[in-house]
Amino acid sequence: MTGAPASAAGGPSGARRAAAGPASGKAPGAAMGRGAARSAEGGAPGAAPSAGGSGAAAGDGSQSAVVDAQDDGKPARGGKLAAAAVNQASVWNVANLLTMLRLILVPAFVALMLADGGYDPVWRSLAWAAFAIAMITDLFDGHLARTYNLVTDFGKIADPIADKAIMGAALICLSVLGDLPWWVTGVILGRELGITLLRFVVIRYGVIPASRGGKLKTLTQGVAVGMYVLALTGWLATLRFWVMAAAVVLTVVTGLDYVKQAIVLRRQGIAERKAALEEKEA
Repeated sequence: MTGAPASAAGGPSGARRAAAGPASGKAPGAAMGRGAARSAEGGAPGAAPSAGGSGAAAGDGSQSAVVDAQDDGKPARGGKLAAAAVNQASVWNVANLLTMLRLILVPAFVALMLADGGYDPVWRSLAWAAFAIAMITDLFDGHLARTYNLVTDFGKIADPIADKAIMGAALICLSVLGDLPWWVTGVILGRELGITLLRFVVIRYGVIPASRGGKLKTLTQGVAVGMYVLALTGWLATLRFWVMAAAVVLTVVTGLDYVKQAIVLRRQGIAERKAALEEKEA
């Protein structure tokens, strides 16, 4: 024997593996890495430096193999989800379709409410069904838009318009028919329109979040107006009076709370801008 190192025996086999790599479709860097690892396990001390160098090359080869595999393979799942989100966030998504449905239901509700003089129980029941569908869809379209990233500029504008339109149409029809005092309609619609305008005024300083009281107010208003749309008699007619009274109280209280929040938000915004200007000048 000539005393050749044990790693030399591994050298030809490693070379053969490296040569066989392209023929078998494997990445050359990965094949060299495996050959170097086996040579290192062969164990001669003199082979350690060459094994270390081969290990570094194997690391680079493995990384390039991974990159190549990603380039040649299917796109990442996150990319698909991002692309799907962009495609879904169009005007014709389910949230906006529900909003459009509410807008269409407004004239349909008015026609049903005023049909045959406005006092026929059958027509009033159909009008109530249209009103109920509109109020139920109002609960879902905003939730769907936020949950599935379907928020669009159209939805931001059309959703509050649809909300105010169906409620305003119901209140005005009830007052025209003499079922609801005009002052109640004026208080509710005045509050809704006023708060909407107030949000636009202070939007440069921030957004006024929806409160629990506001959500309770919306629910109470929907129930009260729905009960008035139906041709109820007896104790149910008395009950709807008190439900409407609760709705009016919540309308006023939450309206004042929004005004207070708007004033605080505006003051904070002005103070922050002033502090930013002073810091910039300093």
